[in-house]
Amino acid sequence: MQQNNYESNIISTPYPKPDPYGALSMPVYNALAYEFETAEEMEKVFSGKEDKHFYSRISNPTVEYFENRIKKITQAHGVTAFNSGMAAVSNAFFTLAWSGCNIVTTSRLFGNTYSFFVSTLKAFGVEIRFCDLTNIEETAACIDENTGAVFVEVIANPQMEVVDLQALSEIAKQKNVPLVADTTLVPFSVFRAADFGVDIEIVASTKYISGGATSLGGLIIDYGTFDWIHSQKLKSVPADSRNAFNFKLRKEIQRNLGAYMTPQVAYMQTLGLETLNIRFERQAKTCLELAKKLQSLPEVKTVNYTGLANNPYYEISKKQFGELPGAMLTFDLESREKCFVFLNNLKLIRRSTNLFDNRSLIIHPASTIYAPFTTEQRVEMDVHETTIRLSVGLESIEELFADICQALR
Repeated sequence: MQQNNYESNIISTPYPKPDPYGALSMPVYNALAYEFETAEEMEKVFSGKEDKHFYSRISNPTVEYFENRIKKITQAHGVTAFNSGMAAVSNAFFTLAWSGCNIVTTSRLFGNTYSFFVSTLKAFGVEIRFCDLTNIEETAACIDENTGAVFVEVIANPQMEVVDLQALSEIAKQKNVPLVADTTLVPFSVFRAADFGVDIEIVASTKYISGGATSLGGLIIDYGTFDWIHSQKLKSVPADSRNAFNFKLRKEIQRNLGAYMTPQVAYMQTLGLETLNIRFERQAKTCLELAKKLQSLPEVKTVNYTGLANNPYYEISKKQFGELPGAMLTFDLESREKCFVFLNNLKLIRRSTNLFDNRSLIIHPASTIYAPFTTEQRVEMDVHETTIRLSVGLESIEELFADICQALR
């Protein structure tokens, strides 16, 4: 998506109703319930015959405006906002999955997503089939008539694996299975998931969108590109076959699980959208330059950033995300002990989890996010004891590199 179209679409998204005071920012409707003129009107709204807000666990004007902004810039069919990225993941798969089905994915996943699949969904009778998604033949062999979805992170966190989305989409479509992708590591301003065959997009809006770690949030974006008549779970939903996922999500799953975004968060993330591209360009350019500089340090054994020309995923990353594939990189030191000493020596970079804060944040994934897993599970997920993950903020490249150098030496 071109930058000027992206930013113009954000700023020009109209309010659902004109503001009586002409406010330039959408007001925060911190209301729980909404009054009706008549009992007949209330009946129409509650029965779905008329579309109005009636309870903020289900819909809210401020959240709706945030959803509409996302819908406009992504050109999506439906957008639903949640109170965290993991809430978006869980709501998506409670909508898609059924007891006896299987989900085809990779073991190279964010820790809580992996845990949700192998522990939470498994308890509901869902089989998780791990395969190498970069191997299209192997992936195709794992898909059968009981496959509910193929799921991938467009850039694996923290493994930095990149899958050919178009090839994966072609296989999924041949098998009549939706492709679901977590796109958190690359923002809308440089990557439109639907252009690469993604049917359902999941985003942790906590990251780039929130505007410097102001709030927790998550999004499910339905592009309306999959015909749900092919889904054992959704083919009987009383809605148009292209709308069945969005209908099931909004009318049942989102309401029953109760994880809808709050109006305060929607307001903050609506503002965050307006500066997303400016922040991303600064952070991603710094990340690329820092990755190049890290390669020159003898203490650093490997640097993993898909924007580097020597990265094994460079070509497919460039095709899908352009020259700046996000503002996160990983690098390896000699040992776990060296990693801890290095982290303790840092003065500018913050020892903290999260991604795409305005501050640069750094962690040792194996001992933090992946601490609950066994050694064998970490090996399966390709999480190493020697790996450091760095989320690059808005500090200067000179300051960041100097802090890394002094911490190493």
